[in-house]
Amino acid sequence: MQKEKYHIEFVFEKIGKSILWDYISTSAGLSEWFADNAVADGKIYTFTWSKVSADAKVTALSQGNYIRFHWLDDENPDSYFELRLHKNELTSDIVLEIIDFAESDEKESAISLWESQVKTLSRTFGL
Repeated sequence: MQKEKYHIEFVFEKIGKSILWDYISTSAGLSEWFADNAVADGKIYTFTWSKVSADAKVTALSQGNYIRFHWLDDENPDSYFELRLHKNELTSDIVLEIIDFAESDEKESAISLWESQVKTLSRTFGL
């Protein structure tokens, strides 16, 4: 089945872009909300949830702006997930944009999972 690309956005008020960047681009930061544990070895990140691990390679990076990962076990070389930060010019809030791919029948559950993970991220900031 063909995966389709989707975008979701989350607004962070009163959180500095550089602080949020650390949470989306470092193994320590990703271990706080994205996975139970994240270990980086160069461009390869190993994410662990309970007893399940998955490896992803950083395929694109713009320091302070976005990081893009490709799951190594994904057969589609064009799919990825990307965590992107930008500033809302009207409110000055920081927006976390997530770009990911999912099969059409799994898209809703994939979005729910991201929402749950970002809620965990928000709690680390006391939001």
